[in-house]
Amino acid sequence: MPSITPSYLYTLVALIAISGLLVVSFMVYADALRFSSEVGQLKKLMDCVASKSTELLTLTKTTNATAEAFIQMPSAIGNKQYWLQLRNDSSKAWLEGGFGNVPVEGTELRVYLPRESKVTGYYIGGYGAAYLTCYFSAGIPQIKLISSSEGC
Repeated sequence: MPSITPSYLYTLVALIAISGLLVVSFMVYADALRFSSEVGQLKKLMDCVASKSTELLTLTKTTNATAEAFIQMPSAIGNKQYWLQLRNDSSKAWLEGGFGNVPVEGTELRVYLPRESKVTGYYIGGYGAAYLTCYFSAGIPQIKLISSSEGC
């Protein structure tokens, strides 16, 4: 009889170990699904800001006037803080986005803008709208992105 009790104990330990592995694997899978959903939401938000920037650029070029727009932004994506940043070099301009509190260079999430513009500014997720302004300076259209809570 004593040899049967350890076998039950070993079976119980094995079941606990296997169920623990299953629970952890399902948690990792759920986190992966959540992260891909959050990246998709960030991409949609970036597309919205990029299209509004292109719209303002076109309006500024055709009317030779300053154009402004407010874009209502979510305070967070999922439960993560996010940021958007306008950047350019000598040949192209783009909007970068990522998760965190501080904009960083070299992120893989980019949306390219018309290259004949100079772009500056950033938006860090929180409360308030994103404020875009487009104007001519020295014959070059410029787009600036700031948070409305920082002051326009």
